[in-house]
Amino acid sequence: MVTVTETAAEKIRTMLTDQGHPEYGLRMMIMGGGCSGFQYRLAFDKEASEADRVIEAHGVRVFVDMKSAIYLMGSELDYVEGLMGAGFKINNPNAKGTCGCGESFHV
Repeated sequence: MVTVTETAAEKIRTMLTDQGHPEYGLRMMIMGGGCSGFQYRLAFDKEASEADRVIEAHGVRVFVDMKSAIYLMGSELDYVEGLMGAGFKINNPNAKGTCGCGESFHV
């Protein structure tokens, strides 16, 4: 379904600990919007809902709702640092194109 790199898992763990909620997980969502049609949303969540898929990787949990799972199938969640900044990066094989700023995609 979705794979999580060790680098991303370490960043998730650090952020959750810093916020005082090491028991939470990361929610990955796809929402309509952006100039290409869909946008990724990441947020911390206390627990999964009954309909969520739960991915456990490198000591962290990632929650994906069923609607988003369709668009995220086969994706990889990574965390990258570079000269232009740092952040989570989703490598999605289902995305057929992205907008110029890279914030949205279409399938």
